[in-house]
Amino acid sequence: MRLGIIGLGAMGTEVLRVAADHPEFTVVAVADLELSVLEQHRPGHPDVRWTQDPADIVSAVDIDAVYVATPPAAHATLVTAALKAGMSVLCEKPLAIDGADGQRMVDAAAEAAAAFGSATAVNFALSDRHATRQLERVLRAGDVAEVLSVEIRLAFAQWPREFQAGADWLDGRTQGGFVREVLSHFVYLTDRLIGPLELVESVLEYRAGDETRSEIAARGVLRAGDVPVQVCAASGVAGPDTYEWILRGTERSYLIRNWDQLFVADGNGWHPVELIGPRGSEATRLRLFADAIHGVHSIDLADFETGLRVQRVIEAFRSGGTA
Repeated sequence: MRLGIIGLGAMGTEVLRVAADHPEFTVVAVADLELSVLEQHRPGHPDVRWTQDPADIVSAVDIDAVYVATPPAAHATLVTAALKAGMSVLCEKPLAIDGADGQRMVDAAAEAAAAFGSATAVNFALSDRHATRQLERVLRAGDVAEVLSVEIRLAFAQWPREFQAGADWLDGRTQGGFVREVLSHFVYLTDRLIGPLELVESVLEYRAGDETRSEIAARGVLRAGDVPVQVCAASGVAGPDTYEWILRGTERSYLIRNWDQLFVADGNGWHPVELIGPRGSEATRLRLFADAIHGVHSIDLADFETGLRVQRVIEAFRSGGTA
């Protein structure tokens, strides 16, 4: 299938690298607003068409599917245009930052599926991780017994992180911040494993006297049914970056750490769990996206409706109310 890529930040660059050798896709066109970025990648992909105008991708007649990796405020315009052209779309998270935009994308996805058979998905890194799949099996088997609570702990030595250097929008309050960029992954995970979330309370802290930059700390409580979900996150902290999702149960508790490490506790500390199957990556999610285009849909690839649920929770968390 002929793939177009819009946006060559950290994720767009990785998907370009993976898709170039993927058996299901041929990358035919790439767009980025920065000419210097295009020139950096052009020599390694001589058969690819390069453009500074994303509209060239979503209006092309020789593209079957598009991966959208722009800052989130641009998602709705690009995604709906691609869907109206009959393309399938893989979109980076968050789906959008505006509730009306997210709903417009969901509606466009349904219309394109009915009219063209188009597939749509949101690229959540935890959607096909082996740790996620293993924990899903554990929960189905009743190994945890009663689920008592979930904790999400995030810490960053710097924000944006080093690999995101140059993406200034990530430190802007309008589109960026680690609540949108990172917490959304763990809200997705909780939604999938425990159930849809609603906000109980939240507080975000910002740099004094600066109304433009993103949050430096966030804490709050969400609820998935009767299960409380506690969030604690901060940037500018000493020590290594921290990514932890903890499920506490009456029989056993489980910890996902650093995206792909799973631990279990039954009263005597945390013990590593041996994970089976592929780890999950951009390559495997591209395969799942290809399967969806062929009509075979997997729970290991998030759909737009799931993306919209996560977006609404994240925006409510950021505002301390409904979004």
